[in-house]
Amino acid sequence: NCDDALVSPLPSTALTSSSELFSTHSPSFAKLNRRDGAGGWSPLDSNEQQWLQVDLGDRVEIVAVATQGRYGSSDWVTSYTLMFSDTGRNWKQYRQDDTIWVFTGNSNADSVVHHKFLHSMKARFLRFIPLKWNVGGQIGLRVEVFGCSYKSDIADFDGRSSLLYRFNQKLMSTFKDVVSLKFKSMQGDGVLFHGEGQRGDYITLELQKGKLSLHINLGDSNLHFSNSHTSVTLGSLLDDQHWHSVLIERFNKQVNFTVDKHTQHFRTKGDSDHLDIDYELSFGGIPVPGKPGTFQRKNFHGCIENLYYNGVNIIDLAKRR
Repeated sequence: NCDDALVSPLPSTALTSSSELFSTHSPSFAKLNRRDGAGGWSPLDSNEQQWLQVDLGDRVEIVAVATQGRYGSSDWVTSYTLMFSDTGRNWKQYRQDDTIWVFTGNSNADSVVHHKFLHSMKARFLRFIPLKWNVGGQIGLRVEVFGCSYKSDIADFDGRSSLLYRFNQKLMSTFKDVVSLKFKSMQGDGVLFHGEGQRGDYITLELQKGKLSLHINLGDSNLHFSNSHTSVTLGSLLDDQHWHSVLIERFNKQVNFTVDKHTQHFRTKGDSDHLDIDYELSFGGIPVPGKPGTFQRKNFHGCIENLYYNGVNIIDLAKRR
């Protein structure tokens, strides 16, 4: 039931724009089905540099949008794109199938055109970018956004901290592992999580120059360490302060590594099918044993959201402890 109208209850100050034709055409009049002012928003000039922005007050899940033209006028938008942001500074374009999605707009001033997203988005700020408008008029817009509140578990890492998840037993030997999380960062380097064993096994997820690398070793260090080490890299420019999703699924030697919607399938090297980890997994860095606040490699600076390891909500567990 994530289909609440999110714009209509907002104060008028939550709507801003690139410009306005007159005070009666301000973005404060751009709510769907409203007729006050001049009946909607119109910019000073009708061109592709104009935008209408909505501050939804908090990060929410957005599933659909709807538009109208300016009431009782010849001003309406026939196509537009959407941009979204958590901060109001770093913007990302809404895409479907890796393509910037162009939404069909209106054919008159008052009919409502509704679009349900193929994939919902999570954001606080949303921008409508008019691309084309009625040839006999100018840009005119009233909007609504549909969705619901979005609750998640988030851990903030300041480049000096880490989160430890300790196992109930000294040694954790697994044939299957599933790790899922979302992260955002403005730093291009840093360890997101790491686990290692005394026999040479380890698994590390690390940002390196804006790319995400997964390092895994299922071998015995006393045997052929170089033959059992596997590294796979995905993505680029992941230090853009936008959320990126990660899913790691391992069954024996077979690994599926997914960053956003791109998946790399590979088999690890080595003779072993299981991953032996001693004591703990660390998230946000690789702490040096016995030296609190000291790390083996550059640790993560940013946020991690909805972090799960084999079904365990790590962040929620840390908060409850």
